[in-house]
Amino acid sequence: MPRKESSVMDERLRFVARVLEGETMTEVCREFGISRKTGYKIYSRYKDTGLEALTDCSRRPVRFSNQLPVQVEQLIITAKREKPHWGARKIRELLVRRLNGQIRVSAHSTIHAVLYRHGLAKAFRRPRPAGINFLQQQDRFTGFRQ
Repeated sequence: MPRKESSVMDERLRFVARVLEGETMTEVCREFGISRKTGYKIYSRYKDTGLEALTDCSRRPVRFSNQLPVQVEQLIITAKREKPHWGARKIRELLVRRLNGQIRVSAHSTIHAVLYRHGLAKAFRRPRPAGINFLQQQDRFTGFRQ
């Protein structure tokens, strides 16, 4: 017998319908293979907002705690456009003097990331050593270099 395919929303709708018919939450949750906590969550969402609650909710955070304020980002961009030859460190010092402690200014690496994101700076790459054994090691016992 082929297995029936159903969407998550259909399953949740069947779940809520059975709970509304009067079956106990424990029995319905056991048959659907979910915890009672999840069952109560689905049911309370349905009671609050109706059928829209049965769709998947976004897991994206409402607020990013480490995100720079838009005003500070705009200050960084305008400072770079005023002084195109300045780097992230000088722009940071300029912002520290301009803002005078009103807003905490981010590190120069964050400022460089903002500049790079807007195409105003190149990616920073460290130079790699010239060969595999760039630093030759000396054998302790024999004194020969490898």
